[in-house]
Amino acid sequence: MTSVDQTSAAHGGATRVTGRHRVVLLLLLSASFTLAVDFSILNVALPEIGSGVGFGLENLQWVATTFALCAAGFTLLFGRIGDLFGRRRLFLIGMALLGAGSLAGGLATSPELLLMARAAQGLATAAVTPAALSLLTTSFPEGPLRDRALGLNGALMAAGFTTGAILGGVLTDLLNWRWAFFINVPVAVAVLAVAPLVLAESRPAQRPRLDIPGAITVTLGLLALVYGLTAAGEHSWTDTRAVAGLAGGVVLLAAFWLVESRVAAPLVPVPILRRRSVAWGNVAGLLAFATETSLVFLLTLYLQKVLGFSPLAAGLSFAVLGAGTVLGGMIAPKVIGWVGNKSAIVYGFAAQTAATLPLALLGPTSGWMTLLLVATFLGGVANLVAIVGFMVTATSGLPDHEQGLAGGLATMSQQVGITMGIPIMSAIVSARVHGLGGQETASSVLDGVGTAIFVNALLCLATGVLAALFLRRPAKAPVTQATTA
Repeated sequence: MTSVDQTSAAHGGATRVTGRHRVVLLLLLSASFTLAVDFSILNVALPEIGSGVGFGLENLQWVATTFALCAAGFTLLFGRIGDLFGRRRLFLIGMALLGAGSLAGGLATSPELLLMARAAQGLATAAVTPAALSLLTTSFPEGPLRDRALGLNGALMAAGFTTGAILGGVLTDLLNWRWAFFINVPVAVAVLAVAPLVLAESRPAQRPRLDIPGAITVTLGLLALVYGLTAAGEHSWTDTRAVAGLAGGVVLLAAFWLVESRVAAPLVPVPILRRRSVAWGNVAGLLAFATETSLVFLLTLYLQKVLGFSPLAAGLSFAVLGAGTVLGGMIAPKVIGWVGNKSAIVYGFAAQTAATLPLALLGPTSGWMTLLLVATFLGGVANLVAIVGFMVTATSGLPDHEQGLAGGLATMSQQVGITMGIPIMSAIVSARVHGLGGQETASSVLDGVGTAIFVNALLCLATGVLAALFLRRPAKAPVTQATTA
């Protein structure tokens, strides 16, 4: 059955998961999980990587920054390219690039080769993530089946970030940091072997010209924005590089908006950005990822600098959070079925606020670990309910030929959210530590972390309020025809 036939049948009211659905779901979820793991798997291993390839301590952050720049900067462009030239094709190219980049990273003997490998992995993430999301949304009918698929996708992606931190420590301790790269290679090979057999290709009957000015301005704008956020986290918000990056990003994104309102075939049609479900859904998604990933960063500081945990022990402490995210992804479709996707976002952020706020009271002894484990588990459940609600909202009410664009926007929100949360919270901690005399002690770090967690909880609350006030339930998507390749 072609993708068009599947879509038509889906909108005709299909509610049963077939064997083909299961294979498609397993394939796409495996790819998404691998990419999520890839984002965090090297964090624990950074000191070993520095020793292995000759990175100085002051330049180690570029191992993560290079990945983040490419993953966030190119995701919207690749999402639209998938719409125009084939989502399956882009998915396969991205997985091949992931396998090649991971192999190159594992074999790297110099900083330059390692950074090139991380750039390849970031570009692969920018290509595969929106392609996989759009393939998933066009393979399942809008409604309960799609909600369940998106729930599993969100759960495994969120769990992947936690798993990456744990797996990176285990592989580095038991084997070698190079296995944090090599582990992706067999997954990429397996996906490339199966995907052509089960994924249908689709493309529009009339292919419009690619919006080159829009592609250039949005890609450079996102690159500048992510670079500015990263520089702010590494140095300060008044650092020249941070200010220049953020200002340049704002100017380029404003230019992108002007371009899109004037070209005949825009990369992102302005009417889509004016849809409340798309605009506010992505705002909610961006803040959902920003708050939870930055909370993990804050709790890592607490565990290592206040309680004295090793990096591996700190990573293992987040296994409970990973379990919460998996549970949240499993129950999110039921919550959406009961209360709707808008209310799922609002309730998810309300519960996340309630789970995060007590963490601001963490004390200097290991006796507070019980509170940390319980709160992070409940917060993980709530965060995934909000994330799945965001994904359902941001990809619903749109025709199939725009699902790649919707996936690109959702992926962009995810990547920018992950990138921006940590610099903001890090700045709060640093400001508090410097305000207490500038000495980095367990006491001053604890005070800074507590203040930042309180701000994190307020941000969760504010996001829930904004979603309640401005978000609308999207209309049902029209059924559109496409030409099967």
